[in-house]
Amino acid sequence: MSKTIPLASYLFTRLRQLGVGAVHGEPGDYSLRALDFIRPAGLRWIGNCNELNAGYAADGYARVKGMSALCTTYGVGELSAINAVAGSYAEYSPVVHIVGCPARKVYASNRLVHHALEVGNMRVYADMYARITAAQANLTDARTAPDMIDRVLEECRVQSRPVYIELPSDMAEAQVDGSRLSEPLHVEPSANDQVLEGAVVEDTLNRIYSSQRPYILVDGLVRPDGIVDEVNELARVTGFPTLAITFGGGIINGSLENYHGVHAGKFGSLDHTPYTDSADLALLFGPLLSDTNTQGWSAVPKEDITISFRRNSIDIGATSHELQIKSFMRSLLSKLDPSKISSKKPNPPLASPRDLLKSLSPPDPSAPIDQDTFYLRLSPFFRPNDIIICANGTSRVGGRDFILPPGAKLISSGVWFSIGYTLPAAQGVAVAQREALEAGQSPGRMILFEGDGSFQATAQELSTIIRYRLDVTIFIVNNDGYTTERLIHGLHEEYNDLAPWRYLEAPRFFGAPEDGSYAVETHDVKNWGQLLQVLESESFGDGKGLKMVNVRMGREDVTKNFKAALVLAGEQLLAELK
Repeated sequence: MSKTIPLASYLFTRLRQLGVGAVHGEPGDYSLRALDFIRPAGLRWIGNCNELNAGYAADGYARVKGMSALCTTYGVGELSAINAVAGSYAEYSPVVHIVGCPARKVYASNRLVHHALEVGNMRVYADMYARITAAQANLTDARTAPDMIDRVLEECRVQSRPVYIELPSDMAEAQVDGSRLSEPLHVEPSANDQVLEGAVVEDTLNRIYSSQRPYILVDGLVRPDGIVDEVNELARVTGFPTLAITFGGGIINGSLENYHGVHAGKFGSLDHTPYTDSADLALLFGPLLSDTNTQGWSAVPKEDITISFRRNSIDIGATSHELQIKSFMRSLLSKLDPSKISSKKPNPPLASPRDLLKSLSPPDPSAPIDQDTFYLRLSPFFRPNDIIICANGTSRVGGRDFILPPGAKLISSGVWFSIGYTLPAAQGVAVAQREALEAGQSPGRMILFEGDGSFQATAQELSTIIRYRLDVTIFIVNNDGYTTERLIHGLHEEYNDLAPWRYLEAPRFFGAPEDGSYAVETHDVKNWGQLLQVLESESFGDGKGLKMVNVRMGREDVTKNFKAALVLAGEQLLAELK
């Protein structure tokens, strides 16, 4: 390797070293020179339809690969993406946002240039991003730029949150020390104080051994915290009743006998509150305890019985200990003695989604498809290593009932809930899966459940899926508008309506080839018979190319228990206005 290399080459090579294989984004004049160095660094450029969608796609890619890259231009581009990056920050998705900026002399001149807000305030956008990123770097000096890049990339990985890099257009080709690339980055968390770790492990084990009515509660930050395997092993070894919070769906192996599905308080398909309300120990992993994630905090366990396992702390009741979770979990598992655990089973036994599925009789083929059983009945369609994404609203709630095979993942939002996120995110996930396939792995299918309203928000990313010939299966839950909002407020109001799109004509409009070089399959289903015929089709099940199913459902149809939650939300909204 030469002693000096262009700064942009250094940056993209570092990303490649950290496992990033693609850069999502939208070109702009301030970033064009930097983009020339993407392909030589061994990365793919994935050009999106706009910067917001690129941010969503990068978020989805990061949730699978552990890090992603997003490149936009200064001002208009980065502001278009800021909503997506804020969502990544809120939900701990490690996205590296590279912003092509005006040349350094432009900053020094204080003259008004395009995309600037006003004279003399060129870095106002950087100030905005400082609030929604874990670290920032302004690469204005070739001598310090490599060190700044290394620092922010390390923070991105260690904190699992977005970072922000300003790359002035005249710095892309600035020569920097390339020998540093032989030195690996420090992306492992700092070591725990062994005395403290040992004491907290001992305390935790004593509480586990003495508990008579324990349960494990898993939320979505388990995945970015890097303890999926450890939490699954703890659930298996202890045999404790194990539940997920909505954001944590799909983390626990669905075939475990002691896994009883998503805990949604009294608003889920299964109500486990009689057991959780009387429990004497709750082991809470990766919590992101927002109102929507916990059904108005109804699924949050009582503090006095809870041990919360967070990325950088173990909280026992009201006492917090600064400990890194990965090391702690390994120590806990190594010292756990299963013979000391109470073998008591819940009485009465806790039900699971598996029990619900077994209790269902075959649907009437001519009957309309309903929200109450649609998601549960889809469970046999899933295969190991599939990645399933559920959009906000009825899809996210229905997806709580999915029974997933080993290795399958479920992605949904825990707190940000930005409409339109999931179609671009599915595109990002599909890129990550293609990279896995090219690396000789066996990735599953990319399956998206998205409402008609969410699809309309970012539909143009269907063209990106087609452009790069990605493998994506899409179920459009078409209930003619914003059903979740209808039931909260405005059941028959125009503001909850949507334009009646011909969804299945979208592939052709967005340029899907008609020569057979890329498989496109579309289906319009109105009843159970039509849906089951699609699901049993071998060509549909292979997940290759683009598959789209327009699933027509009732305009006001939601699961019974979710309807109760929405009615309650509407009542609370009304009460706040009085």
